Amino acid sequence: MSPLPELGPVEFVALSFPGTRVDAAVVTALTEVIARGDVTILDLVVVVRDAAGELTEFELDDDLDKLGLSPVSAASIDLVSDDDITVVRDSLAPNTTAVVLVFEETWARRLANAVRDSGGEVMLHVQVPRESVEAALAASV
Repeated sequence: MSPLPELGPVEFVALSFPGTRVDAAVVTALTEVIARGDVTILDLVVVVRDAAGELTEFELDDDLDKLGLSPVSAASIDLVSDDDITVVRDSLAPNTTAVVLVFEETWARRLANAVRDSGGEVMLHVQVPRESVEAALAASV
């Protein structure tokens, strides 16, 4: 068995969009954070439910050009499970596209490695919901 790679924090996110393509501005933003080295996409699955309710699924080795995602690069490690896709599939409204991403917060890799190398560990890692941050900021004004 080969040793596990040194990774920063890994996140799972499902994004949904109206229609059957991902907006070009979203693709641009995603490719920019990848190019800067902020994130590394480890797995990507796209689920499209057309207006008639028919489902189509795409993975990295499929033609993502018709979805507007051709510039996105990823490591293609199968981390999105069938159960994950079932949840997305079951909640997707007609004429909607979902992009499911598993990504490494590459920017944090060096810090995470330094913590591990010093004998430390991440005690708690919680993503604070945007609504909570906005409420706290509004309350502080």
